[in-house]
Amino acid sequence: MAANLLKGNHQTANYLGIPSVVFTIPPLAAVDLRERRAREQNLRFRVQKEMTSTWYSSRRVAETYSSYKVLIEEGTDRILGAHILGSEAGEVINLFALAIRSGMHATDLKHMLFAYPTSGSNLTRML
Repeated sequence: MAANLLKGNHQTANYLGIPSVVFTIPPLAAVDLRERRAREQNLRFRVQKEMTSTWYSSRRVAETYSSYKVLIEEGTDRILGAHILGSEAGEVINLFALAIRSGMHATDLKHMLFAYPTSGSNLTRML
């Protein structure tokens, strides 16, 4: 903003991949497109979603409810949005935000090696 004020409007904000978290118990996090918005934009995408309360990362903290939803564009393999409910949702959504902002494809992210057992390692199962 300061550069635009001093040098005229020459930069625009980039809002791609900005995550948000509602710190409820468990937290709910999201980044970029929701399913309704993606449909309104006539995007072709697949939805990966699952309840994760039986996954080890949820069981180890006695989490009764946890889940995710990820939107992946058909043809480009671009991650359009992610939504996570769970104890580490805030941290995992940051990984999705990084992937979206840097233009990583879902397949690239799926082949990453993460430390296990961490919530971040769940990413590969979400894609």
